[in-house]
Amino acid sequence: MNTFISPSSRLRLLVASGGLIAAAGLIATARAASSEKAPISLKHDDSAIERNQPEPASFADVVKRVSPSVVKITVESHGRGQDMQGDEGPGSDDPVFRHFFGNRRQMREEPTSGLGSGVIISKDGYIVTNNHVVEGADVLTVALADGREFPAKVVGRDPQTDVAVVKVEATGLPAITFATTSKVEVGDRVLAIGNPFGIGETVTEGIVSAKGRRAGLGLAYEDFIQTDAAINPGNSGGALVDIQGRMVGMNTAILSRSGGSQGVGLAVPSDLVTYVADTLVQHGKVVRGYLGVGVQDLTPALAESFGIKVNEGAVVSDVQPNSPASKAGLVSGDVVTAINGKPIDSSGKLALTVSESAPGSKITIDLIHDGKAKQLVATATTKPGKGELSGEESSGSGADEKGVLNGVAVDDLDPNTREQMNIPSRIKGALIADVASDSASARAGLRPGDVILEINHHSVANAKEAIELSSSATTKKTLLKLWSRGGTVFVVVDET
Repeated sequence: MNTFISPSSRLRLLVASGGLIAAAGLIATARAASSEKAPISLKHDDSAIERNQPEPASFADVVKRVSPSVVKITVESHGRGQDMQGDEGPGSDDPVFRHFFGNRRQMREEPTSGLGSGVIISKDGYIVTNNHVVEGADVLTVALADGREFPAKVVGRDPQTDVAVVKVEATGLPAITFATTSKVEVGDRVLAIGNPFGIGETVTEGIVSAKGRRAGLGLAYEDFIQTDAAINPGNSGGALVDIQGRMVGMNTAILSRSGGSQGVGLAVPSDLVTYVADTLVQHGKVVRGYLGVGVQDLTPALAESFGIKVNEGAVVSDVQPNSPASKAGLVSGDVVTAINGKPIDSSGKLALTVSESAPGSKITIDLIHDGKAKQLVATATTKPGKGELSGEESSGSGADEKGVLNGVAVDDLDPNTREQMNIPSRIKGALIADVASDSASARAGLRPGDVILEINHHSVANAKEAIELSSSATTKKTLLKLWSRGGTVFVVVDET
């Protein structure tokens, strides 16, 4: 689970899960060993709600219709390996922080369990939940509202958005209907449905407090719907629905000083949930478009300095050489106002919108250059520098694997990632993007967000060097030096 502690106020940002220890900086593309499949048959209702109708005396009919689509997910995880000596990072001496974040000095060897929620999105058994609910899980059990229980398997995970899809072997299930995020407005009444604290399915009521919220959970793409409907540990992966029973978001986290709900809940918006879920089912992973720009929010002061009258957009602060943005003609100081016709009101919105463009597709960019409106077209690519340490698309098991650190995906460090993850500029290495849950690396305690500094005493400067060193290793026991949660640690990964 992701936890953020402000040193001054001890303000805790708690992922609303029920007890499984999960990783901190979930920032990279998920992997899954599955062949391409047909799209999910999702139910959508693109209409807006009727906002001028009288306030209902009860939501009982809505709850009866929606609650069968919300499930309880029980997770069991085996021990995760050896003692990891070193600095545990800021806040690690706080017992509540340790409960939600995990104790990196003494990795627990006994089995652990946790509870979360999920939402049925297709009648043939696909269920969406949070990545932090199922990450590292060895056994998953899904309990339906009617009392039936099914074993489940993970279809795919996307740590960058904290979305995952699991599958049960069943048919005729009550799939939820999705609303369109753009039709949701601040002030709309919503219901949160899930399994807080494992006590059973619970419904709470509130309103949409904000949209497009970035909360600093360490995710690469944050575009949360904020609500004051009570969300608590165990609600993770549950449904946030409007008064017509359509899913507007997936409950994910809370901002809290106490560890319980204090009126600030966060949900992944429905459009993002459906995009990621459908991509995970079809391809087993999410491959995102890459533009190659550094961006920041457009503030009134910047707008005045640039001599422009728009008050929403993203300022291009940096353009990578030979990137799609560079080839299209973007330069530092340009203000992007729309991508593919979608308005851009923040740097986060730009990153999210570009990520949803398939590599090879055209990206139409509306911008202001030297005070004048302009439109450019770029061709999206995949982000350079990514790769699997083993050099193979494997899940981390199997006798025919080559190299070491199978099941670990790495990425280069860039300025945006350093800022999001609070990684000092002096730290050089390869960022761990994802770790297969059944791999030796996961059992040794490697987690997304860690930075590989050395492999078998050889320094690592970037993802390419990490891949080369892991591929050429001659022994299955690998000594790693990591930057992990504010400190340096040594870890031995044993794949024998």
